[in-house]
Amino acid sequence: MKLQMAENSLFAILLRSSWWISFAIAAGVVAVSNALLPSGYVIYGAVGAIPFIVIGTIAASRQWRKPSATRIAETVSQVRVMSWPEFAAAIEAGFRRDGYTVERLSDAAADFQINKGWRVALVSAKRWKVARTGVEPLRDLVDAKARREAHECIYVAVGEISENARRFAAERGIRLYQGPELAALLPALSLRRSGSLPASR
Repeated sequence: MKLQMAENSLFAILLRSSWWISFAIAAGVVAVSNALLPSGYVIYGAVGAIPFIVIGTIAASRQWRKPSATRIAETVSQVRVMSWPEFAAAIEAGFRRDGYTVERLSDAAADFQINKGWRVALVSAKRWKVARTGVEPLRDLVDAKARREAHECIYVAVGEISENARRFAAERGIRLYQGPELAALLPALSLRRSGSLPASR
């Protein structure tokens, strides 16, 4: 069984906060230990700082890799003008770069099946340009997930997603890939725009 950190636990909150907050708490724990404990016991008090250092390191790593607002805007701008074959190839290459095996599907509700280890996910991406996504395509994706016995599903969209659709996605565990997620998945797009990477032929 996969253990999951409680969403509102201290460590979960720190993971969502700026990385330096965890390191500041760790420094505070060490300072309090030095101030209040006998010299022979300071080391035992300072050990309490270790979890905060670990959380701070994880948070810093995540935030370092997080795409900038400029890169997100550039990615969204580029994918909006892509044809489906271009976008599908970019999505496939992005997932392969992240260590997934990718299979294209002919299912009306899902365009890719991606695998990493024993985990299987379905990806719906063909409606990425739709101005506003409602619940229906997400419901179809969940049905496809059940038919194919997948573990999770991903819905890709650069347009607006309605509140009802967001709520449905949260309830059913659907991962929404929008600007930030696409910028992380498709870093080559921003490189190509800057001239650092030649366009594919």
